[in-house]
Amino acid sequence: MPTESQRLAQAVARLNRRLRQERQSDLTATQLSVLGSVRVLGSATPSQIAARERVSQPSVARTLKCLLEDAYVIKNPHPNDGRQVLISMSDLGEKVLAEERQRRDLWLDRRLATLTTDERARLRDATDLLVGLAEDDA
Repeated sequence: MPTESQRLAQAVARLNRRLRQERQSDLTATQLSVLGSVRVLGSATPSQIAARERVSQPSVARTLKCLLEDAYVIKNPHPNDGRQVLISMSDLGEKVLAEERQRRDLWLDRRLATLTTDERARLRDATDLLVGLAEDDA
């Protein structure tokens, strides 16, 4: 019998896998995640992006290199520190990210529409808890 923790982890993993199946771009899940972080942060250094993604700087640097080569993001000099660069979204990056999110959200909206009003309310409450679990470092 799986524990409560195991059931939760399995459910989150399955939902995540199903949402990834809605992807249609050539970008990997990691690239889309980094692109999403760049969008949230606005103009940011690679270190800031790595911190938000909770990955190493070399890892985010490899991902950013691919995103830069394919013009999903733009690299500019840092205005106050010549050793740093700032990464921001390109128009192409904005377009691809919006399309991917719209496709994912449409699928999820269709699934949510099958739930009762009570189930949707319970899921809203659970969503708040999941966000807290994911962001808590304790």
